[in-house]
Amino acid sequence: MDDLDALADWVAPLLAKVEPKQRRALARKVARDLRRSQRERIKAQQNPDGTAYAPRKPQHRAKQGAIRRKAMFSKIRTAKYLKAKGSLESAEVGFVGRVAHIARIHQEGLRAKVDKDGPHYDYPERRLIGFSASDRELIQDALLKHLTEL
Repeated sequence: MDDLDALADWVAPLLAKVEPKQRRALARKVARDLRRSQRERIKAQQNPDGTAYAPRKPQHRAKQGAIRRKAMFSKIRTAKYLKAKGSLESAEVGFVGRVAHIARIHQEGLRAKVDKDGPHYDYPERRLIGFSASDRELIQDALLKHLTEL
């Protein structure tokens, strides 16, 4: 059993005593905080365990200053694509639309086409979404703060 399961077991009886409206508000706040944390981690180009993302494959024909030289995932970490949702039962953070497919390829290190009619490429695993130690602390702190305010 990992830390997240232990946290869920610890907090479940406490949340059962909280009104549904308060649980929804707490889930929304936790989801927003997690989205912010995930966005900052993606911006820093780090996996949840703190290791750096695998670098891009060198582009021999890319022009100087082309997009290939910029940080990866600059657009998909925006609120337009990285959504946070809180409900009575859960707090969720994830990608939507076509970006979800692209994110899944990088998240799991799958094989996919580079372009519509282009060659296939084995993408290295780059964990876009995941729980770090600081995310677990963030959830615990939010829960404790919310429960002490009641």
